[in-house]
Amino acid sequence: MGGCHSYPSAREADRKALQPSDISNQKLGINNNNQEGRPYLLQQYVCQQITHADMYALTALPPGVDKAEWLASNTVAFFKHINLFSSALSEFCTPSTCPTACGPGNAVYVWTDDHGRKLKCSAPLYFDYAMSYIQDLLTDEDVFPTKAGAAFPTGFVFLVQKVFLLLFRTLAHIYWSHYSETLLLGLHPHLNTLFMHLTLFCRQHALLDPEDTEPLQDLITALGQQGRT
Repeated sequence: MGGCHSYPSAREADRKALQPSDISNQKLGINNNNQEGRPYLLQQYVCQQITHADMYALTALPPGVDKAEWLASNTVAFFKHINLFSSALSEFCTPSTCPTACGPGNAVYVWTDDHGRKLKCSAPLYFDYAMSYIQDLLTDEDVFPTKAGAAFPTGFVFLVQKVFLLLFRTLAHIYWSHYSETLLLGLHPHLNTLFMHLTLFCRQHALLDPEDTEPLQDLITALGQQGRT
């Protein structure tokens, strides 16, 4: 399977890099979500991306390509990008800093286990569950076949939708609870690019419902306007 667009590194001029030790010495607060002004919406940040590629062209189904194959390859690639990005911030997302898995507007994400029980857990535990669940799906040949001519299972699109909901929530938590660290590390152009690509891909292929994306609809709108300037 192929992959989605690979992003280059942010330009050196965009970096405001601090060492991790510099960040850990600052008092960032539990969940870091007392951000009524939502700094990720400020023009000075929302305008920064690391590629000016045509995102609409990147998300559209190429002529002659099987749709299930296109969804599968992009699911794998988005997972790799987002897992890598969240790993870069993992030292700041701990049970003490993030006792709940939350997103914009203090939305709380609750994990449902294999027995249907809802588990309210810390953000690192929730997203560990999420990434492990996705990894297990991606390595299951019955769900994401890699052999030529192998059929995708019934309900494949439903599983892909669930994966993208978890990936969206991962980025939503980063914007809401770890945007300060993202800025300090100079990773905000990459975050904006990754988020815009994911939301456009989901819109193009009907992978997320409006209520799923509503907590960050203001950012989706702002990035969309920026992309048209």
